[in-house]
Amino acid sequence: MADDKGRITQGTDTAVVTSVEMATDMTADDAAHTTNAHTGAPIPVRADTKQRSPYEGAMREALRQAQSAAVAGDMPIGAVVLNADGAVIATGRNMREVHCDPLSHAEVEAMRAAARALGTWNLADCTLVVTLEPCPMCAGAAVSAHMGRIVFGAWDPKMGACGSVWDIPRDPHVGAMPQVYGGVLESDCSRQLTAYFHTLRTA
Repeated sequence: MADDKGRITQGTDTAVVTSVEMATDMTADDAAHTTNAHTGAPIPVRADTKQRSPYEGAMREALRQAQSAAVAGDMPIGAVVLNADGAVIATGRNMREVHCDPLSHAEVEAMRAAARALGTWNLADCTLVVTLEPCPMCAGAAVSAHMGRIVFGAWDPKMGACGSVWDIPRDPHVGAMPQVYGGVLESDCSRQLTAYFHTLRTA
């Protein structure tokens, strides 16, 4: 779970990963390998707000996907999948209303498209970039797909499963443990969701 100071907690162990620390000597890859001293598992890293994230471009594309979801009447959540070279190979957006499908979350749509593009279910060399912290279903799907990295924008204090409420990618009972980066373009992602819910309340 992340508190208001950027600390990421897991069980009784707490690791402090602040933007100041990341802005000094730690690169994004160094930070991603910060581990829980008790379990040895990687700790979700809050993105440094003082320097540009290498995933900002991908997150902006995910935001565009989210906007398309909103236009179609779905909650604005968008996702993209990057290959090992950092190129976008698949996109997805919430389509639960469009498809009348409870499983049509942005992450699932993007991962399905990525698997089709690569001709394999195994996405170990890929990165999932999504505007909202994945829920338990999507976090579990990413782990099942052996996703190499999960990057998200806004934290979800109600259903987040990558460090906020649950921490499925670092559950010691699962085999694959993707790196996790949280808070990339967090303000932009949060504003988009806030605007959507404001519109619903005032409609």
